[in-house]
Amino acid sequence: MPEVKDYVTPNKPTWCPGCGNFGMWEALKRALSQLGLETNEYSIVWGIGCHGNGADFTRTAGFHALHGRSLPVATALRLSRPDLKVIVEAGDGDGYGLGLGHFVHSVRRNLDMTYLAHDNQIYGLTTGQASPTSDHLMRSVSTPKGVLEEPVNPIGLALAEGATFVARGFAGDIAHLTDLYVQAIQHPGFAVVDVYQPCVTWNKINSFKWFRDRVYKLEESGWDSGDRTKAFDLSMTAFHELTCKPDECRVPIGVYYREEAVPTYEDGVTAYGEPLWKHAEKPRDISDLIEDFR
Repeated sequence: MPEVKDYVTPNKPTWCPGCGNFGMWEALKRALSQLGLETNEYSIVWGIGCHGNGADFTRTAGFHALHGRSLPVATALRLSRPDLKVIVEAGDGDGYGLGLGHFVHSVRRNLDMTYLAHDNQIYGLTTGQASPTSDHLMRSVSTPKGVLEEPVNPIGLALAEGATFVARGFAGDIAHLTDLYVQAIQHPGFAVVDVYQPCVTWNKINSFKWFRDRVYKLEESGWDSGDRTKAFDLSMTAFHELTCKPDECRVPIGVYYREEAVPTYEDGVTAYGEPLWKHAEKPRDISDLIEDFR
């Protein structure tokens, strides 16, 4: 059985001290260990952002994609190597900004992958600009008078487009987050886990304390994770205002919705007699094809 230390490279993390990425990284290593996955049984694709530095610290045959483009790479990987567990790590600016279209269509396809979103509600790597999930009226270096747009609702969007596993976690509760990751990786379909991951350097509002004063676990409240409509309604009330007090603003974490026995995109690929990458191992005569172009 692999141990947590087996998923670490010799490289030292370069995140800011106290960054929420440490909690997410630890939870992922624990989840992989609990599932007993060897490093050749899974692959991780990262987007661009502070989270992407994890590509240097995590032992896997992975890929560090372009900004917002982790899901297309992961899709190709999943379809060509169905023997692997495919995990995607994205940031809120990366995945819900430039990559939002890819997110929607990946949800629609119900590919058997796990999508872990590092949602710190700020652009941390580029020194504190407002991101797609920044709170309304939040002041930042790019919005000195406050964000005018309403934030993207990734939970509601995933539910509206038919996601079969939708959860939200908090990087300050590693044990709970580990359990969410285990469930998501085991889920047969596109699993979304949006994680509140405080940026201790640039987001001074949505801090660890801010969330600890407000989060509650859905599974401890008698929540029914099989009702998509109620889950969507909850996602619409889970937004918080900058000035809301702990007793006025509660943030639910846990599994919002889960649906089993839904066909995946891979199930519909008819030419799936064997992994597609094996096709390249067979010698092929392409002389007739060449003749067609003469």
